[in-house]
Amino acid sequence: MKYMELIAPCHFGMEAVLKREILDLGYEISKVDDGKVTFLADAAGIAQANVFLRTTERILLKAGEFKAVTFDELFEKTKAIPWENYIPQDGKFWVAKANSVKSALFSPSDIQSIMKKAIVERLKGVYGISWFPEDGASFPIRVSFMKDVATVGIDTSGVSLHKRGYRQMTVKAPITETLASALIMLTPWNKDRILVDPFCGSGTFPIEAAMIAADMAPGMNRSFLSEDWKHIVPRKCWYDAIEEANDRINLHIETDIQGYDIDAEALKAARSNAKMAGVDRLIHFQQRAVKDLSHPKPYGFLITNPPYGERLEEKAALPQLYREIGESFNRLDKWSMYLITSYDRAENDIGKKADKNRKIYNGMLKTYYYQFLGPKPPRRNANK
Repeated sequence: MKYMELIAPCHFGMEAVLKREILDLGYEISKVDDGKVTFLADAAGIAQANVFLRTTERILLKAGEFKAVTFDELFEKTKAIPWENYIPQDGKFWVAKANSVKSALFSPSDIQSIMKKAIVERLKGVYGISWFPEDGASFPIRVSFMKDVATVGIDTSGVSLHKRGYRQMTVKAPITETLASALIMLTPWNKDRILVDPFCGSGTFPIEAAMIAADMAPGMNRSFLSEDWKHIVPRKCWYDAIEEANDRINLHIETDIQGYDIDAEALKAARSNAKMAGVDRLIHFQQRAVKDLSHPKPYGFLITNPPYGERLEEKAALPQLYREIGESFNRLDKWSMYLITSYDRAENDIGKKADKNRKIYNGMLKTYYYQFLGPKPPRRNANK
């Protein structure tokens, strides 16, 4: 059993959630940095991480890490990596992405072309050929520089893992599936508690919650680049991961997950996406404004991504909208509310200071995850 280091990038601020997911899969964490968690796994771990992890953007197989402050150094140290262990003679390889923070080498295009040349030189010598057909499996390489230290990984996922395969229809300003999952997992919500999203849009929060409730693996209905890396990840690893994913699903649970939106088109998209995800039975969607929000039961959760007013014409409506959010929340009995927004007067207009507030970058947009914590429900008496 050969162990490798795998790198799982995530949204800044979500490292603890991702770390917990990786530990739950049974793998050992080797390092936690801003926006990524590195862990040790075998070949089966590549398949399991891609199929089961909800909060990472992709899984990178770590090929090397080194310090480089000149392009000569970058060339030589890239060439020193044993690329033949990963890339076969017919492999298609390129440096798909390079980024640099506080480092002497900062031009992505220069970093990419020099690293590609170094890899070609290495493989020329190993395979004894001067031209590569590159008509086999794909090996996109990603490098990130932080304070002159380059971390080099090969992308095992391909299309970003937030693409679960269910979101065929979207509305404006959707939240990504990976971020929605992470935000839900930051709360104490579980499948026995009520969850309502009053601004559900194309349904991402309710759908991700339903998938969590049903223990449905996020990657079970899509494909991954490394399925073609048979010399690194045997086919059996993928079959086993999908078989386990199928065994774990339980769609017969009782849940109370609801998605509301004022926009009929958004709800049409949400219903279609929920059906595509296979969780439509677990979610109730309804056209309803936030001011009309009500629920007879206590101890529920509002988890939502309300309008931010990024467009000027929407900004004027925000104070009234957030007042309505506050008024509706106050009418709910012993509920908690978790709300992600970039609107800086959210607490003021809601009329209540959040118990916790976490800064999160949603793409390039700085947002805050406001957490208004309700009381915990009384513990059920096990003897009754």
